[in-house]
Amino acid sequence: MPVEALTARRRILVVEDEPGIADTIRYALATEGFDAEVCALGSEALAALERSSFALAILDVGLPDLNGFELFREIRARAPLPVIFVTARAAEVDRIVGLELGADDYVAKPFSPRELVARVRSVLRRAGAAPAPGRPPPFEVDEQRRRIRFCGHALELTRYEYGLLSTLVARPGRVFSRDELLSRVWGDSTESLDRTVDAHVKTLRAKLRAVAPLLDPIRTHRGTGYALADDLEVP
Repeated sequence: MPVEALTARRRILVVEDEPGIADTIRYALATEGFDAEVCALGSEALAALERSSFALAILDVGLPDLNGFELFREIRARAPLPVIFVTARAAEVDRIVGLELGADDYVAKPFSPRELVARVRSVLRRAGAAPAPGRPPPFEVDEQRRRIRFCGHALELTRYEYGLLSTLVARPGRVFSRDELLSRVWGDSTESLDRTVDAHVKTLRAKLRAVAPLLDPIRTHRGTGYALADDLEVP
């Protein structure tokens, strides 16, 4: 199967205007090997559909510009994309409207991120688009144990290496500046400098290369910072 098709099978369109909820969904999907593109507006989602292919869409009903049900109709007019509604509207009538329109599932806020990912997998299995069995995601993050597996191998990471890598893994494709990474991983430490980030990225790359020599997960953006590649294919 072409690389583009394999990548599309893991790409999820998330339409959610609340940043905290959007980040939670993106992180939950990333830990299970999915790539999420987040849009805060319905118009942004329609533009994303024009330039990329997706396996499934997760739609919030209450968007600033378009009603989620209207956006659903627009999406289905373009492609037979599986859709899950995620919304604060828990009333039975709203669930019925969403499902009668043809949505594949409906999740009310607040929700469990793990349950949402399970529903995504279930819908993709029904649609015949679930990732191939036996092909693990590039990164698997165990937050409770503060451990990360790469291509199925557990990495031996220091506290700061774990913090740095888990931050990048949570937002594939998102470029983090050195200052952002210092703030998120090292906090208020006055001893931390830009070169601290560079040194830890260097050691992380060595550990990742030891597992998969042909992959380059951490990308350098000159003058800006670092990002996790959003187009990784596990050998």
